[in-house]
Amino acid sequence: MKLLGLHHVSAFTASAAKNFEFYTEVLGMRLVKKTVNQDNIRVYHLFYADEIGTAGTELTFFEIPNAGQNRRGNNSISSLSLRVPNDKALTYWKNRFEELNVKHEDITEQAGHQILPFEDFEGQRFYLISDEHDQGVRGGKPWDKSPVPAEYGIIGLGPIKLTVPVAEHTGLILEKVMGFRKVGSYPATVTGQPDIVIYETAEGGNGAQVHLEERNDLDPERLGRGGVHHVAFRVTDEEELRQWVERIRSLQIGNSGFVDRFYFRSLYFREPNGILFELATDGPGFATDEDPEHLGEALALPPFLENRREDIEAHLKPLNTTK
Repeated sequence: MKLLGLHHVSAFTASAAKNFEFYTEVLGMRLVKKTVNQDNIRVYHLFYADEIGTAGTELTFFEIPNAGQNRRGNNSISSLSLRVPNDKALTYWKNRFEELNVKHEDITEQAGHQILPFEDFEGQRFYLISDEHDQGVRGGKPWDKSPVPAEYGIIGLGPIKLTVPVAEHTGLILEKVMGFRKVGSYPATVTGQPDIVIYETAEGGNGAQVHLEERNDLDPERLGRGGVHHVAFRVTDEEELRQWVERIRSLQIGNSGFVDRFYFRSLYFREPNGILFELATDGPGFATDEDPEHLGEALALPPFLENRREDIEAHLKPLNTTK
């Protein structure tokens, strides 16, 4: 039982249309699945990834049209990152962000890697991270129809940052329950706060890291548009996921039990500071119900929702995702 790295992250947006435009036209990612939130079928769930939706490259969004602005704070997934092939790619992206008026900072260094912090149109915090010196979990393959040249394209999820009031509690879950290991640290961005600790799993590297920040000067986050709902970690297959279900239950950690999401199987639980974790299988994948050449173009529904298609479509604002 070993987690293989990051699987996906899921965030909130107030506009599926603007979200689609930003992540495909600006960031050049591929929409690999247009479906609905299985726990709230009145809203879209959009999945962006590499060319085939490889586990570890997935960035997903729930559309909540009336969501207020995310209020940043503690007990949160406070920052996401996206991997690019090398340092040269960051220079390309800095120029691209300037041309397209994307809010960004300068290229800087973090724990031995070059990074480029930026925000999306709703203020969600990201940074691009260079894989130039990375030797861990492999990235994906950029979509060949992307407006971004393949040599500079986004190749997967990079480290995610958790901000919590008591880092020790989250660290215990990561190490003693989930099998992560401490591999380093770097200075906090706020004077007087502890160093940010780097944890990684499996082969390690940018695609398998959690950065844990302790802050004693923040109120809890109020989740809204531009905020992150949960982070998922990779599990090999369903058999192993069921072993994780039993492990989490045996430790008396509140959890969802086994959940069939059709495109993958899942288990959800919260760590002690309240952040929602998911364990998700690498497959079956997004080509299960669509031709790989046409992923994300039509509204896809898992079999257990197909008999409600007419009602679901009637309550969704049409979203043209055909390229």
